Amino acid sequence: MNNQKIEFLKSKQSEIMRKVILSLVLVLSTSTFFAQSVFDKFDGQDDIATVIVNKKMFSLLSKMEVKDKETQQYVNLIKKLDNLKVFVTSSDKKADEMKAVSEKYIKTASLEELMRVTEKGKSVKIFVKSGSTESQIRELMMFVEGGPKDESVLMSLTGDFDLNELSILTDKMNLPGGAELKKASKAKSK
Repeated sequence: MNNQKIEFLKSKQSEIMRKVILSLVLVLSTSTFFAQSVFDKFDGQDDIATVIVNKKMFSLLSKMEVKDKETQQYVNLIKKLDNLKVFVTSSDKKADEMKAVSEKYIKTASLEELMRVTEKGKSVKIFVKSGSTESQIRELMMFVEGGPKDESVLMSLTGDFDLNELSILTDKMNLPGGAELKKASKAKSK
C-alpha cells in the first residue's frame, strides 16, 4: 500500500507541475496573442489600406541569394522579424479609432516612448519594447497623423532586431513613415 501511495503522490505532483508550466506558458504568451489580435481588427476594413507580412514570408525572403552588402544586411534583418503590420487611412473616423486602439495598447503592452515629432500639422509617435540590450527591440509601434497627404499610419513590427537596422528595412520595403524611423534609429544610436 505504501508503494501505491507513493505512485499516487508522484502522479499528482507530475500533474501539478504540468499545470504550473502550462499556466506560465499562457501568461508569458498572452501579450504576444494580444499584440497580434488588437490591430487585426483594422485588416479588411473599408477606408484602411493594409500591409501584413508574417514570419513565413520573412523566412522565405531570407533565403534569397544576394550579391551586394546592402541587400545582405536587409536579408540579415528580415531573419530577425516576426510580423509587420501597417494600416493607412485618410478617414478621420478610422484614424481616431486607430489612435484610440494604439494608445490603449501602449499602456497594456508597457511600451516606452522612443520619439515624438510634431511639425507642420504632422505628428509622429514611436514606441518600443526593448530587448536584451539598449538598441535591441522586440516590438516597435509607430503612429503618424496628418502631413501632406493627411493620412494616418499605424505600424507594428515584432521580432528581435537592432533599431539601427531599421533604415535598411524602410529603404527596401518603402514603408510609410520610413523617414521618421530613420530619424529614430539615428537618435537612439547617439
